[in-house]
Amino acid sequence: MTETHKFHGTVLREYDIRGIVGKTLTAADARAIGRSFGTVVVRGGGDRVCVGYDGRLSSVELEAALVEGLVSTGLHVERIGLGPTPMLYFAVRDRGASAGVMITGSHNPPDYNGFKMMMGKAPVYGQAILELGEIAAKGDYAVGEGRAEKIDIRDAYVERLLKDYDGARDLTVAWDAGNGAAGEILKRLTARLPGKHILLFEDIDGNFPNHHPDPTMPENLVDLQQAVAEHKCDLGIAFDGDGDRIGAVDAGGRIVWGDQLVAIYASEVLKTHPGGTIIADVKASQTLFDEIERLGGKPLMWKTGHSLLKAKMAETGSPLAGEMSGHIFFADKWYGFDDALYCGIRLVALVAKSDKTLAELRDVLPQVFNTPEVRFQTDEERKFAVVKEVKARLAASGATVNDIDGVRVNTEDGWWLLRASNTQDVLVARCEAFSPEGLERLKALLVEQLGASGISAPADF
Repeated sequence: MTETHKFHGTVLREYDIRGIVGKTLTAADARAIGRSFGTVVVRGGGDRVCVGYDGRLSSVELEAALVEGLVSTGLHVERIGLGPTPMLYFAVRDRGASAGVMITGSHNPPDYNGFKMMMGKAPVYGQAILELGEIAAKGDYAVGEGRAEKIDIRDAYVERLLKDYDGARDLTVAWDAGNGAAGEILKRLTARLPGKHILLFEDIDGNFPNHHPDPTMPENLVDLQQAVAEHKCDLGIAFDGDGDRIGAVDAGGRIVWGDQLVAIYASEVLKTHPGGTIIADVKASQTLFDEIERLGGKPLMWKTGHSLLKAKMAETGSPLAGEMSGHIFFADKWYGFDDALYCGIRLVALVAKSDKTLAELRDVLPQVFNTPEVRFQTDEERKFAVVKEVKARLAASGATVNDIDGVRVNTEDGWWLLRASNTQDVLVARCEAFSPEGLERLKALLVEQLGASGISAPADF
């Protein structure tokens, strides 16, 4: 009898696979993912897959089950071990592998875990992920005698990260790894960088005992801000749980958000790629798109999601793209994937060869008044329906709406956004206005629309 497998309805997502360990995601799921994905690789003519995992407590068990599934399809599996997601991306390119799989829960709570996949140099997302579920449901697996071996890619990865550092003066930098998967590489990297480096929470610990590794949340940057002040640092850099998202603060402790970082990077990248297309997601500030245009680039607003932005970069030949959430992608000198360690190197180098501080580079952008990403808790099955309801009401009212990803609503005061997260059971919102009063009006409009769909805003929103 053919062995079949059915995944929980919430696990196969738009641009990765994600679930709650022991509830919606198990070792049996990991094995089935290995068999399904391995089948796709083998039938596509591939023979070798790199596999890595992050520091979550469940990652070791899931990695072993995934590898078992991959080997059963006849693949040669290179196990690169514990490290950040971008090290897995690098390994696939450096080793010339057919595909890659990273076991990671990214920035989600400790009981979450998941899988990010690539086929050749391209991300696996959308329909390709759903097809894995179809293969498993039919038990339509390839069968072969594969093998697995351990590969140490860490030295090669650090060497490549350092290759593009071209700072002209020494800086003092604080780095917060958040006990996430980037910690070991960060230690090796900063040991070889010029300047003084203060490391926080560099020991990998899946319990995340100090703070949650999500640099989009201001409360997770407090330790970094304190270290910057205490050590009189030029800047501070933080990472998420799997090292593909960056956060930053300037010497005064002000947060430099993801869209502001893209604007700073664009000022350098467009010098060597004049007229280049710079992509940002729908959560990004209008000031970023205006700044790209001012610098002579072509701004392009696109959907949120690391796989979606990487695919759009490849399609347009963009040298740089980024999200408000801190996923930033360099095709300029790099490989087009999101690597927070590489982004950190580029940021330190950019400041170290500039006659301006990070704060001064940030303050080139016009002042606007905005919220950070605000998350509204809702049911996994309900979140997409809420966005559809809001969109329908806005259409009926004649509002000016960009619906490329959720709804981004323009008014005389500025804009507000509501979209469903593809990685968590939340709705994500953001507002930006030209004045504090305008911001309050935008927030009121958003709260009104949420309320009409039965969603309550937090008391402090």
